[in-house]
Amino acid sequence: MSDMSTQTFAGVSAKSDVIDLMRSHGITPTQQRVEIAQALFARPQHLSAEQVLALVNRERHVVSKATIYNTLGLFAAKGLVREIIIDPAKVFYDPTTRPHHHFYNVDSGELMDIDASSVALSSVPELPAGTVAEGVDVVIRIRNCRSPAE
Repeated sequence: MSDMSTQTFAGVSAKSDVIDLMRSHGITPTQQRVEIAQALFARPQHLSAEQVLALVNRERHVVSKATIYNTLGLFAAKGLVREIIIDPAKVFYDPTTRPHHHFYNVDSGELMDIDASSVALSSVPELPAGTVAEGVDVVIRIRNCRSPAE
């Protein structure tokens, strides 16, 4: 298995590697959690809960929608995936947890990575009293170009 310190878990799909990865994040590897993780970490991708549900249940219908949502929430809380909230109805789960940002194509619904070094913030506002910054996520919304004739 690749070095977990890179914080890019995509491409980790062998059952034993997924189990090791889950345990390293304090997650008990149940059969359903392992199936969900294998679907999510198979390759670099950004998946919604509905897409994970479809992948997991493609061959057999054994994992409920509630289990998918609960498991993805657990994975996000334990730092195994990043939760990318595009809007309240559109959430993606990203197995690449190292700092990076995203382009979101509003026409296609595709989410694409942007290297963190490609985005520079010169300042951030003063934080409210009693808080600390946990991170900064930049999502740049793009749309496909329309020809002038349209």
